[in-house]
Amino acid sequence: MADKIKFVLAGLLLVAGLAAFYYYSDLPLVARVGMVLAGVVAGVAVGLSSEPGKRLARFIGESREELRKVVWPTRKESFQTAAAVFGFVVLMAVFLWVVDKGLEFALYNLILDWKK
Repeated sequence: MADKIKFVLAGLLLVAGLAAFYYYSDLPLVARVGMVLAGVVAGVAVGLSSEPGKRLARFIGESREELRKVVWPTRKESFQTAAAVFGFVVLMAVFLWVVDKGLEFALYNLILDWKK
């Protein structure tokens, strides 16, 4: 129940930040954007203090640790893979064009006996 109250409060803080942006339209834009950011920061802080928020923060931290373990491809490997994919796409495009023209020829000239 406490977590639901925290989520409602977090949502209200977000809405309050947005409402302040429009309510204080006579203030400079920088101040109004600051109000929105303050509402977002306060809402996120309250949301992260709940149990689901703590689990989310823990999950994000563990995900970042796993990302550090990934062996990312080098620039050369990335370009080679992209070139292979591009080459295959071009090859398939030519193949499908040949098949299409072959079927068009067969349909018009052999089956329907039309001359273009």
